[in-house]
Amino acid sequence: MIAIGYILSWRKWFDESSSRLIAKLVTQIALPAYMISTITHDFTAKKLLSTLPDLRFPVLSMLILFALAAVLYRVMQIKEQHRGLFESMFLNSNTVFIGLPVNMALFGNRSLPYVLVYYMANTTIFWTLGVWLIQRDGTTSEKFNLKTTLGKIFSPPLLGFIVGVLLVIFHIQLPQFVLTDCQYIGGLTIPLSMFFIGIAIQRAGIQNVTIDRDSLGVLSGRFIFAPVLMTLLVLPMPVPVLMKQVFILQSAMPVMTNAPVVAKLYHADEKYAAIMVTETTLLSLAVIPLLMLFVKSGLIT
Repeated sequence: MIAIGYILSWRKWFDESSSRLIAKLVTQIALPAYMISTITHDFTAKKLLSTLPDLRFPVLSMLILFALAAVLYRVMQIKEQHRGLFESMFLNSNTVFIGLPVNMALFGNRSLPYVLVYYMANTTIFWTLGVWLIQRDGTTSEKFNLKTTLGKIFSPPLLGFIVGVLLVIFHIQLPQFVLTDCQYIGGLTIPLSMFFIGIAIQRAGIQNVTIDRDSLGVLSGRFIFAPVLMTLLVLPMPVPVLMKQVFILQSAMPVMTNAPVVAKLYHADEKYAAIMVTETTLLSLAVIPLLMLFVKSGLIT
């Protein structure tokens, strides 16, 4: 599906406005419907509530990664104008456009609560700590806006998740035609996400990929330090094996696609952010299958 999106973009079926439209359809329409449909159909209140304490693992992992990024910034002599972007991209991952379809393909709907728990932590930290770090790189005088930040945190996917949880907890049954509509619309989530990735790779241009200290630092964070740290955190804990597997995969996803957008808003180096989205997304095509083999090998218990 990624290849189809790439080829169709190369053949000029999609342009920049098409990419933005697909992103909106996924995040504002398809994904919230998918949350409501899947949660109300496949989960109980007890199961959902039992996953909330698991938030401590992704939150702790990202805080440790933040401290590690601050150290590596000096050790690897990252450019000063890239410090905030480097630290933000080092600790946050793309948990929706890539993380969700990867986990759905590997584990099915039963992985959804753990995917969403990681998504909640990742989204909150990106739109608070991550945005503040990127703002430090910028040359604009625009200030951190709490109202805008809360709007980003409580995004349509998270609101869809919350609605689904409330429906299950309070045993509210939606009309069948509404649930059917949510199921059909939610079915767009994974294929459109895959198309979006293919389009993003093609539009970014593989020729723009560069390897230097600044990019190697982010690559090491996304694909080495993050999954290794998460493995060390969850492996000895008496929690479900599926949760461990999902969290390890989610931790090693590429750089968030929002990073270049935020960098542009605050006049930071959006080109650096866009190149890192491209590089980490391309490399993830090789890294994710290897991680899949690892988490399914029986070593995670």
